[in-house]
Amino acid sequence: MIVIIDFGSQYNQLIARRVRENHVFCQIESPGVPLSTLKARQPEGIILSGGPSSIYEAGSPKVDPGIFTLGIPVLGICYGMQFMTAALGGSVERAEKREYGFAELRITAPSGLFKGIGRNTTCWMSHGDSIRKLPKGFRATASTPNTRFAAAADLRRKLVGVQFHPEVAHTPRGGAMLKNFLFDICGCKRSWSMKSFAREAVAGIHENVGDKKVILGLSGGVDSSVAAVLIHRAVGKRLTCIFVDNGLLRNHEAARLKLSLRRHLQINIRFVKAGRRFMQALAGVTDPERKRKIIGRVFMDVFEAEARKIKGAEFLAQGTLYPDVIESVSAFGGPSAVIKSHHNVGGLPRQMKLKLIEPLRYLFKDEVRELGSALGLPEELVWRQPFPGPGLAIRVLGEISARRLAMLRSVDEILLEEIKAEGYYKKLWQSFAVLLPIKSVGVMGDARTYENIAAIRAVTSRDAMTADWARLPHDFLARVSNRIINEVAGVNRVVYDISSKPPSTIEWE
Repeated sequence: MIVIIDFGSQYNQLIARRVRENHVFCQIESPGVPLSTLKARQPEGIILSGGPSSIYEAGSPKVDPGIFTLGIPVLGICYGMQFMTAALGGSVERAEKREYGFAELRITAPSGLFKGIGRNTTCWMSHGDSIRKLPKGFRATASTPNTRFAAAADLRRKLVGVQFHPEVAHTPRGGAMLKNFLFDICGCKRSWSMKSFAREAVAGIHENVGDKKVILGLSGGVDSSVAAVLIHRAVGKRLTCIFVDNGLLRNHEAARLKLSLRRHLQINIRFVKAGRRFMQALAGVTDPERKRKIIGRVFMDVFEAEARKIKGAEFLAQGTLYPDVIESVSAFGGPSAVIKSHHNVGGLPRQMKLKLIEPLRYLFKDEVRELGSALGLPEELVWRQPFPGPGLAIRVLGEISARRLAMLRSVDEILLEEIKAEGYYKKLWQSFAVLLPIKSVGVMGDARTYENIAAIRAVTSRDAMTADWARLPHDFLARVSNRIINEVAGVNRVVYDISSKPPSTIEWE
């Protein structure tokens, strides 16, 4: 296991991914994590992430410097290296020449972190501060034209620092460097897999829940379905799944999911119709954050009402994923920025009457799909494209009404029919339609129209932390647009979203 200390880097999730790709488990902790907690975790190594702060600024994030006395290898990246330097007696100052982007890295000690890398390579820099003096016991191991101490190490204590970012694709040999840290310096073993995760998760759930009962919010997506299977293996019949039809689903989705879930998941499932309740709560609401908070609150109210019907239910389980956590809250209390609330993270009421279980909280979507396959879930569930918990409420931009929902459902149905017919469904991370809160002038049958605009969004991604817009063929987009305008009353214009994440998010709200 590797612990990553979150100093606020935008690349934290990439560090975690690179570690897991090597079949080594990792978790992200805030700088405030107690030293006793780190000792108890017994990690093979610690990675100090980058961050936007300057180490000499008041209030800059700091972890207990006692980590350097634990005898555990530590890798400091960018700000992490600067913290290590300052904490151990070196000095950091504002750089005379800032360094952002590509830089030529000259390696002076081709061993340890740089074993097998060669003498020269390219790296990705992003810093305005530089190390002026190394701590006692450290020696420089690499430099760039602008940075004398681009990397340094204390080999005796297994403390390593790099001023660049080895986790990003722009550092072409960065993956090899991280492997050297994991296996040569830390002595990790390639022992973490989805099967081992499943065994540990089932054992942990069993220990946590004991003889109590669990209810789970089942949406029909891969996240909640995998969570249901894991928990069912841990507690058996003491799990009750609840599917809430919030009235914000796509055409015929509730009926199809009901059939599919009962066929594939041999688990006790209750189906609750609550569409009117959600629509009443959302009446007149246009702000996307308010929508998410309201949906989260109503969702929890419905669950608590169902929980009262199940004697002994003390736990609520959710299929929350790691990207949800990162976007909703500062990662585990760290200094990362909030992007948006997710209905199953930021929307939870503070006084919840059920204890929360989130067995997938540390996983990315592709890891959950791999886990689902390992657990024997059918392909139709494992490869279902992500659908937001708030449903179409955040795809009808502006005020929600039954008419606007019906219009969007028709548009979305046409789009997905064409996506599946062309074989794009599994190749795309997500593909969906958005109804915009504006109208435009058009001409139909020689008459003027003033009707709604539908936007098409299709993206490719690996984990939803970053995404690129899909380069769908123009002929395909023309056919989809033609069908939508001809078949959906009230829509006279279709646009295609060609923005990537970042700077945009995948969903519009």
